[in-house]
Amino acid sequence: MKQQIIADMLTALCRITGISGDETNIAMVALEFLKFYCPDARISHGNVIGTCGSSDPDAPHVLLDAHIDQIGMIVTSITDDGFVTVGNVGGIDRRLLPAQRVHLHGSRVIDGVVCAMPPHLSDGDEKVPKFEDIRIDTGFSAEELRQIISPGDSVTFAGNIARLLGDRFTSPALDDRCGVAAILSALHSVKDEELPCRVTVLFSTQEEVGERGAKIGCFAANPDIALAVDVSFARNLGDSETKTGKMGEGPMIGYSPSLSKSVSKTLSCIADEVQIPWQYEVMAGTTGTNADQFSVCREGVKACTVSIPLRYMHTPAEIISLRDVMLTGELLAAYLRRCKG
Repeated sequence: MKQQIIADMLTALCRITGISGDETNIAMVALEFLKFYCPDARISHGNVIGTCGSSDPDAPHVLLDAHIDQIGMIVTSITDDGFVTVGNVGGIDRRLLPAQRVHLHGSRVIDGVVCAMPPHLSDGDEKVPKFEDIRIDTGFSAEELRQIISPGDSVTFAGNIARLLGDRFTSPALDDRCGVAAILSALHSVKDEELPCRVTVLFSTQEEVGERGAKIGCFAANPDIALAVDVSFARNLGDSETKTGKMGEGPMIGYSPSLSKSVSKTLSCIADEVQIPWQYEVMAGTTGTNADQFSVCREGVKACTVSIPLRYMHTPAEIISLRDVMLTGELLAAYLRRCKG
């Protein structure tokens, strides 16, 4: 799949909001994309799930997963002076909150700004605010706000979606909408082929709050092998080379004691065989991805991670390389063509 098509797909996916626990809108969009390759695709307990590939019940069964939820905030109250208090949904860096533009999703969507003290009034030694001290200013009075917003409503960052120079792409929610795009790219590559394996595609919910959608989705699918297609840390100035990947140099294949080394090795060998550039992602324990749920599902599933390098994770301005998404899709397609269980 060409980079411009991937960019268009990402634009469609990333413009739809869906924080953990409130993924209905993005699930509907992901479902329409998946139906083109998996006509039986459906929404089950919030997850988007569909099947394709071999109809042989004895063929190896592969689960391809990417999560559709994003980080955000949840409204906890509206103060009498007209400000909105919030809690975090997923891992938000509180350092970046002051002066951020946000969308509040109530009976209609309204704009807001996270309150920030001007530097002229500060002594330059303020601590990072706690979430209980965060306030959002919408310009509405408390009475007006309570007609639009209620506790429990979602709040998302109002970041831009844009192509940058070269093959770079920036948007909120690239974690993990770019994983969704990579899987769709793989399905596009193999859509007219007879595969040696059965394939279940899972676009899972609530990854950012404990990999909850993956747990029930994998249990329902009951695969032999599960690949969590997610993001990992792209190298930035001063970052450790052993803890990050380089943007533009291909997917990061996971190696960890909590993953299946045989699957990791197979992915690496296939990448070498078909000349797809790839990188190691070595983790000393669990992975912090849906693969942690897959590996202990039912009687155990052979799990691995395939990660796309991403800068500025969990911010409104995440950045990826479109080439990495394309190469990740190519690796997944090559794996499905050669899967032997």
